[in-house]
Amino acid sequence: MLSTHSQHAVISIGNNCGFSGTVIGAMEKIEIGNDVLCGANTLITDFDCHGILPHERKTSPGDSKPISIGNNVFIGYGTGVLKGVSIGDNSVIDANSVVTKNIPANVIAGGNPCKVIKELGVIA
Repeated sequence: MLSTHSQHAVISIGNNCGFSGTVIGAMEKIEIGNDVLCGANTLITDFDCHGILPHERKTSPGDSKPISIGNNVFIGYGTGVLKGVSIGDNSVIDANSVVTKNIPANVIAGGNPCKVIKELGVIA
């Protein structure tokens, strides 16, 4: 499901991508490269979805920061990719991870919060 939450929001998806029950919600900008695969029940959102304070929860979508996902990235089942994150080319994100910080290219990363587990080396 794709959803924009502002008049100027942009969702850009490259060629040959595959999504299985993925929710993508943009307030500002989400860029997804070519050959990206997302496992079932993944969430990619560039904003908080609601304010933190009780009186803001029904009226404020919270802060937003753009997301960039490189080419040939695999995002595993149940993972959340949150605002302001960049995931480098060829990286693999383990199932049920919560990506809150940038992930470099050519790595396997996972956990909550998501962190690099192993380098994949240079991929041609």
